Amino acid sequence: MSLQFTQAAQEGLCLRFPDNIPPQREITYENAMNMLLRGMAMAQNVPFSWGYVDKPMDGTILLLFLPPNSPYPIDGIRYQDSEVKYTIPAGARELEIYETKFGFIPSSADANASRVRRRYRLTKGGHPQLMLVHYTRGPPTHIPPNLMNQPVRAYPLRPVNEPAVFVTGEKSGQKVYPPGVGPMHGGSGPSNMPPATIGIGMNFNQQQAMLAQQNSNMEALERRRERERQQERASQRNDPTGGRPPPQRVVEEDDSGDEVDQISTRTLALARYKRNHDWMNDVFFQAAFGKRSTQPKPSPYSVFSKSELEEKAVSDHAS
Repeated sequence: MSLQFTQAAQEGLCLRFPDNIPPQREITYENAMNMLLRGMAMAQNVPFSWGYVDKPMDGTILLLFLPPNSPYPIDGIRYQDSEVKYTIPAGARELEIYETKFGFIPSSADANASRVRRRYRLTKGGHPQLMLVHYTRGPPTHIPPNLMNQPVRAYPLRPVNEPAVFVTGEKSGQKVYPPGVGPMHGGSGPSNMPPATIGIGMNFNQQQAMLAQQNSNMEALERRRERERQQERASQRNDPTGGRPPPQRVVEEDDSGDEVDQISTRTLALARYKRNHDWMNDVFFQAAFGKRSTQPKPSPYSVFSKSELEEKAVSDHAS
């Protein structure tokens, strides 16, 4: 999990307790300790979700999971003061606090730097990797003009699709996937995962391998379709009546093969679109350039006898 945390920290991602904690303007050391103890109990049965901490409002309280020596994720606030650490003994327990002041959100309505962030964790008598974070206000200070509109991170933020993770207890390390999405099992191949969700819960190398396999399958379909077009055109040239296309064309209607199962929905739709386009092209080609009948059509008046009509006209005129 350490490698995953390293990669996530570079993007500013962290594991957060999924439920919202009611905001509070101020929390005491005792309240922070009690919330950490309750968080320890809940974390055994509730998976933490990957997400960002970005421009939190005043009073926001977060429960995060941070491994030892992991930097705190970028939170969208620029601080003009160094973070200070101190400890508070509480009987058999020890509460560690990290405090940084004079923060502001660039390009916002902040007229001065008064935001404060405090982080709490139990180094003794608790779970040191669970951290309670509280955002509030403190004494203000001036914002340098050159920092007023300088963002702390790059925007927009990447959408997060990583599965939730249990961080403590017997299920520690187990991932929880959304409905219809499952982990990749060794040897089973990507076909066990729905095509539309390929990439969720997969690292960069797995996504590249899946993309390469889809491209290979697509190229195979293209080569097969090109061979069939060549055979079809050769048959039309040899057939003086311009007959039907070869019957082997219907084989492509079978969508149950392994080749189709391992490509994405988008790739399959593209292949079907090109196939239908080729069929329509063949139809219009035959209509425009195919062999046509040279025999003239019969006259619509051929059902009448000219002599009978003349005799009838003369008799009517005489009467």
